[in-house]
Amino acid sequence: MKSYWTWVAAAGVVLVGAIWWAGRPPSPSGNTAAAGVLLKPDDKALVERGARVYAQNCATCHGADLKGQPGWRRNPRLAPAHDETGHTWHHPDTLLVAVTRDGTVFRGGAMPPFGKVLSEEDIIAVLSFIKSRWPEEIRAAHDRINRRAAGRG
Repeated sequence: MKSYWTWVAAAGVVLVGAIWWAGRPPSPSGNTAAAGVLLKPDDKALVERGARVYAQNCATCHGADLKGQPGWRRNPRLAPAHDETGHTWHHPDTLLVAVTRDGTVFRGGAMPPFGKVLSEEDIIAVLSFIKSRWPEEIRAAHDRINRRAAGRG
């Protein structure tokens, strides 16, 4: 009988671990702490590429001016702003890449996944373009969020 309860306990531990693993946000490289800062808002060529990709794939919902859909603050199913008035900058790079790649539909959100449409380099370019449009103090705050997420401050 003792062996039975040992197996039940072991299965419980495995089940809890699997649930935890499935619920964590995916990372672009498998290790979010090691991935660290991914966006390069000062890389002119990358930002220009991101602007083109954004115009082709993101502006329809999020707006050419990054302002989001009207009413997005009251309705979470509407595309939010990506400028400084939105909440994009509140999240570390790794999560922004994961949400863009995997979408939020599987969590009840409205953002479709773009992982089969855009390469990871295109996703980083788009997010670098978005970050390049933020005021300096917002970019600095976002850098602090990245450092905390990577365990570096």
